[in-house]
Amino acid sequence: LTLIDFLAEEGFEVLKQTAFLQTCLLGEGVHTKNRPTPETKEDICFGFAMAKGVAQLDIGQTVVVKKKAVIAVEAIEGTDKAIARAGEILKDDSSPGGVVAKVAKPKQDERFDIPTIGITTLESMSQAKIFTLAVEANKTFCPDFENVQSFANAHNITIVGIR
Repeated sequence: LTLIDFLAEEGFEVLKQTAFLQTCLLGEGVHTKNRPTPETKEDICFGFAMAKGVAQLDIGQTVVVKKKAVIAVEAIEGTDKAIARAGEILKDDSSPGGVVAKVAKPKQDERFDIPTIGITTLESMSQAKIFTLAVEANKTFCPDFENVQSFANAHNITIVGIR
């Protein structure tokens, strides 16, 4: 019996977070002053497809890719540790870069567990020298957008919402 089931038995309905927090969802498009290069756009498309595949298997919601190769897949450890692991793998690569792609699961329960990004995500990316974050548009929370955007711009990180 889950908490949601228990509350339903008691006559309560747990509503979708997204119904109340629409302003926290990142929309489609580039959200930073930095724009993706043509090569980065290819990695964004590749990473998004890989992340959707992983999410469909209910493994995780994030992958890190570079030059159309999957570098790290998020599992139970969470996004930031997957990014750190990718950074460790890429540390000897002479060219910084890569894409963190984060998506919603196909059957994402919008009452809880919405994909979310924030300053800690970007700090992890900056430490790992990965400078593009692609998120699923209108399905990813960014509750502190102004500070996230400011941090991204200051650290040359590109944030893109895609469908």
